[in-house]
Amino acid sequence: MQISSRFTIAVHVLTCIEVFKDQYQVNSEFISSSVGVNPVIIRKIFGQLKAAGLIHVQRGGNGGVSLAKPADEITLCDVYRAVDSVEKEGLFHFHENPNASCPVGRNIHYAMDDRLARAQAAMEKELSSMTLADVIADTKNKIAADQSA
Repeated sequence: MQISSRFTIAVHVLTCIEVFKDQYQVNSEFISSSVGVNPVIIRKIFGQLKAAGLIHVQRGGNGGVSLAKPADEITLCDVYRAVDSVEKEGLFHFHENPNASCPVGRNIHYAMDDRLARAQAAMEKELSSMTLADVIADTKNKIAADQSA
């Protein structure tokens, strides 16, 4: 089972917002053409990012989306938490009904819960050390290199 693509879509969205902010009206239709998904999915991601305080959304003819704070203040962990609600459910979804009359089924949570929590904490620590500004800088550098090649 894979982690959902909402995280990578959200990072793509935020990167588009910053890279194209001075060139285009950045809205769900524009971003969906870059991400390659339906604008409805982008609007759902917008809602999650807005609720997390990461973007501002202005509706209407001159509407668009902008970052709510500087890119170097937005960590990849912030983005991950905004769109994947891991705090409630945890990164790893444990199967629902281990057999309590089986010695393994009865004890699998005991053996696994702490390990899974530590794995999630390690991932979140690593994501916390990376910012959206890092991703934007790498993206802009690659765009410039491609244009000069």
